[in-house]
Amino acid sequence: MAVFGYGRVSTAEQTADNQRLEIERAGYVVEYWFADTVSGKAHAAQRQHFSDMLAKLRKNDKLVVSKLDRLGRDAPDVLATIKALAMLGVEVIVLQLGKLDLTSAAGKLMLTMLAAVAEMERDLLVERTQAGLARAKSQGKALGRPSKTTSQQREQIRAAHTQGHTISGLARAHSVSRSTILAILNE
Repeated sequence: MAVFGYGRVSTAEQTADNQRLEIERAGYVVEYWFADTVSGKAHAAQRQHFSDMLAKLRKNDKLVVSKLDRLGRDAPDVLATIKALAMLGVEVIVLQLGKLDLTSAAGKLMLTMLAAVAEMERDLLVERTQAGLARAKSQGKALGRPSKTTSQQREQIRAAHTQGHTISGLARAHSVSRSTILAILNE
């Protein structure tokens, strides 16, 4: 019976080391460690190292993660992942939930409820974000990245292009990318 640990972080600037330390501090001796750097929006099966880990897991092995969201992107994905692990005979421990085996009957019940609550929280966050953006827009606030050029510069770029200046030359002259010049010309 081997103990596997899995961690996930969203960006390359982050590291899963703290998740491994948390698992080890909880008393687990991690024999096999896997970690992905991928958005939480990616399904578990789409994560390279998670898939590699699944290929190595055997009956009676133990998988330990720090938080439930490490096992999938949403409630259906987490439930499918747990079901697949249960079919392999793998015990799944989520430190955030205590030492409850999620593949047991009580663990499945707890998992279903928690995954549904987590999904609802994500949905509410999206709703609040959309409402905030709509409010800001209705108040006349400009959304998105600020323009790299002023309206006067955009007029100069269009005029210079009609006089035969190249896109690359205009980009160099205005210290912007070629794609910025093309976007201005296509407005």
